[in-house]
Amino acid sequence: MKTIRYFSLWAMGFLVILSCTRTEKPSDAYGNFEAVEIMVSAMAPGALLSLNVDQGDQLYEGQLVGLIDTTEASIRVEQAKAQQQAIMARLLNVKAQREVHDQQLANLSRDYDRVASLYREGAATLKQKEDLEGAIALTAKQLQATLAQATSIEAEARAVGQQVMQLEEAKKKCFITNPSGGTVLSTYSRKGETVVYGKPLYKIADLSNMELKVYISGRQLAGFTIGQPIEVIIDQTAEQGNSSLKGEITWISASSEFTPKTIQTRDERVDLVYAMKVRVQNDGRLKIGMPGEIRILQP
Repeated sequence: MKTIRYFSLWAMGFLVILSCTRTEKPSDAYGNFEAVEIMVSAMAPGALLSLNVDQGDQLYEGQLVGLIDTTEASIRVEQAKAQQQAIMARLLNVKAQREVHDQQLANLSRDYDRVASLYREGAATLKQKEDLEGAIALTAKQLQATLAQATSIEAEARAVGQQVMQLEEAKKKCFITNPSGGTVLSTYSRKGETVVYGKPLYKIADLSNMELKVYISGRQLAGFTIGQPIEVIIDQTAEQGNSSLKGEITWISASSEFTPKTIQTRDERVDLVYAMKVRVQNDGRLKIGMPGEIRILQP
């Protein structure tokens, strides 16, 4: 009797397992989770005076996280500003000369009108009239030269002004500002090191939303569209089993590619597949590189 009882229990368990296996829908695609990673690099050369970033830190966009030595940049800015001030002083001097020439020309014009009137009446000589005409012409040429000099100095002042702005912008780049909110994945530089332009400092990614990159065969392509809701399945512990999350298709490749060696599809190995990305809101369980599966949601 015991043998029959044990056999009956075993048979019932087998039927339950078989029933679950038959009713469970197989996954439509497989892949791994990714995140948009940003490599933050030095935008100026110099000694790294501070870098307050460690792996796992949560940073917000625009946060000041470090400083590169600004001594050389500050000196260049001050030199350019001093040059700018000297140019402006020259410009003020030239403008003063222009005012003098304007006044001289006005005085000579009045004198000429008076002498010309006297000349017509015979009370002034031709030489007096011609001397004033020559003085007016000379002063007019001097005024033209002064105006040309002022134009040249103004152009020089604008060029130096642009240089000052560029140097100040370069100085600002010594202040390391985090470009995007997220979690620090890796750090590559430390306080006290000398960095050059473009040297990686740290890597950051927004892990609040992850993307599951999967591959589908050509026969499956018609069953997926951008914006389509998708069931995303992740592995947990042996006791917990699988867990599902809601996702949304955000991208489907426009061209096929050869199947990567490490990728599985529902049709097993096929020659050509299409890459697809599914965005999933991360509740803390998803990690970069973690495997996942997708299923089409049934209406």
